[in-house]
Amino acid sequence: MKLYDCAIIGGGPAGLNAALVLGRARRSVILLDDNKPRNAVTHESHGFITRDGVKPEEFRRLAYTDISKYPSVQIARTKVVDMVKRGHSLFLVQTSAGEVFQARTIILAIGLKEKLPNITGVTDYYGTSLFSCPYCDGWEMRDQPLAVISENESHRYSMASMVYNWSKDLIVCTNGVGSFDPQQRAKLNSRGIRIYEQRIAGFRGKNGRLTKIVFVDGTEVARTGGFVTSNWHLAIRFAEKLGCRLNESGGLAIDDYGKTTVEHVYTAGDAATISPAQLIVAAAGGSKAAMSVNTALTHLDF
Repeated sequence: MKLYDCAIIGGGPAGLNAALVLGRARRSVILLDDNKPRNAVTHESHGFITRDGVKPEEFRRLAYTDISKYPSVQIARTKVVDMVKRGHSLFLVQTSAGEVFQARTIILAIGLKEKLPNITGVTDYYGTSLFSCPYCDGWEMRDQPLAVISENESHRYSMASMVYNWSKDLIVCTNGVGSFDPQQRAKLNSRGIRIYEQRIAGFRGKNGRLTKIVFVDGTEVARTGGFVTSNWHLAIRFAEKLGCRLNESGGLAIDDYGKTTVEHVYTAGDAATISPAQLIVAAAGGSKAAMSVNTALTHLDF
């Protein structure tokens, strides 16, 4: 059985960029990806210089083309179901097809899964007129009547103040969960931001384009889009099984070079940097983790 220098779990921007850097470093790499990205509902990605507005599938196609120039990198489109560490620098990675790959190091580019608020119809609009990241989609929603929908008391005030940069026609919906402290409420009111604390019954619109938010008391507010705060968790639990510690945000705890608390296990992308969850940030993390892996292998072998 072939022993790879590195197994990369996850084929998002972090994993793809890590594979590119390691391929250029002449390292043998197996990239395992089940092609189920968190941004599957995303139509365009923004904020990546030279790739602003790129469609996610086009980004992946271009990435695969770049990586294909480096013969030491192999890609397996399959799901990883288990991973164990054997000894100091040996990992066994098992896939849903029953294959087992051996690697000296691991990069977990596993991303995150998000749980949207439990509101009827929210998924029908998510990715088209409701989004999670103002830096990713705020420009396209500028100057429109928007809503911040958030059950997270610790984050919704900062989200509202941020979204206000893109649109002054703004409301905040708590969906019946918690409230604002008096100082926050006064500041929002002074900016003309209305607060709706009743539960949301649903949405109205067509083809993912929002026209109204409907509340359980019958109130209807015309909106054409907005931003939703979600709860985040790791997409897969291999890291915890290996013994990797989590940070206070629920991501993987790492040092400045992407190394986790387990020797020879690294991570990159949203799994470590929960926010900001941007394409360019994830790709940069993949590059950093790959250089860390190459440095560690060099020290082992030289």
